[in-house]
Amino acid sequence: MKFTDRGVEKLRRKTTRYEVFEDGHHGFGLRVGPKGHKAWFRLYRYQGKARRVTLGTYPETSLAEAHVKQAEAEEKLEAEIDPGAEQLSLQETERLALTVAALVYEYLERYAKPKKRSWREDDRILQKDILPQWKHRKAKAIERDDVNTLLDSIVDRGAPIQANRTLAVIRKMFNFALKKGIVQASPCVGVDPPGQERQNDRVLSEEELHLFWLGLEQARMRRLAKLALKLQLLTAQRKGEVIAAEWNDISGDVWTIPARKAKNNSANRVPLSRQALAVLAELKTLADESRWLFPSKIADMHLLPTSVDHALRKNRPVFDINSFTPHDLRRTAASYMTALGISRLVVQKILNHKEKGITAVYDRYGYDREKRKALDTWGRKVESIVTGSRVGNVLLLKSNV
Repeated sequence: MKFTDRGVEKLRRKTTRYEVFEDGHHGFGLRVGPKGHKAWFRLYRYQGKARRVTLGTYPETSLAEAHVKQAEAEEKLEAEIDPGAEQLSLQETERLALTVAALVYEYLERYAKPKKRSWREDDRILQKDILPQWKHRKAKAIERDDVNTLLDSIVDRGAPIQANRTLAVIRKMFNFALKKGIVQASPCVGVDPPGQERQNDRVLSEEELHLFWLGLEQARMRRLAKLALKLQLLTAQRKGEVIAAEWNDISGDVWTIPARKAKNNSANRVPLSRQALAVLAELKTLADESRWLFPSKIADMHLLPTSVDHALRKNRPVFDINSFTPHDLRRTAASYMTALGISRLVVQKILNHKEKGITAVYDRYGYDREKRKALDTWGRKVESIVTGSRVGNVLLLKSNV
């Protein structure tokens, strides 16, 4: 048929795709899809092979513009240039573009695992919320709307703070992709955390500590998780540092957290109170020759931080107290120690918080003696809260903690 603007516009869709060629223009035609989509094309032969190049879609590309592109294709053929080479190159580039699944693998292997102690939490978030939605999509095709839609779905299930954590991982992953040239822009630009964060200030009261300690015996969780929570409360150390402890880190009644395991990359010597040593004695009976204090069921691996979090959340009704997290136990220990008259500096040393200022540069005293006295006092305080037994002016534990 002879193409005219009116004639092209009147071409209607059919149940199957069909093609119409223009008289007098060999190989030049219009393809009409079953949904009415129209695209200009040119059939040709190059180096003995039949090929096709798309010249644009209608009406975005008008008949006159399509004729110009058809003429350009003819000129390239006369010059022995493949008119579809650029299009084939773009198609090949698109075919080889990383999917989100491949990007997740690259991010975990080349960035998260070598650089983040918390890479397993990144992996958990990626597996739970990101891969089920985006696994087969091209990473460069993810847009801001996709990120917002994903975050909204997490908020809708009642987990706004988890949505914040998910956004943080997505942002970190796409920043990695941007630096590697995998994407040209991050879809997280302009996306705000959907959950309202607040500064944590939860400190358990003495009654709550009593209920927590006794409730652990009735809680349905692994004994190792129970002992990890007890040891965190007694030592005031970070959950991740507690569960990653190895028996080689223990020397007598001192636990040394190596710099490579400490959150701030600064080693910390933690004197162990009698109550903490009682926890270690029970752990030794459960160790089964593992190098870890809290061995996982996975070969040569320690208990996962998320396992402790999950166990605590699952057993909240058992404790019959307001919600709390493992980190709240660390804050509780620090708060009680200062309330017992222990200086903030010593508590800061126990918590392994880095000091600022010129004094911190020159003060290399370890404060081991002061830390021991503080943690012994705190251990006796926990003992008194749990049992109510008093010896002298400090309550002491009768039963095994």
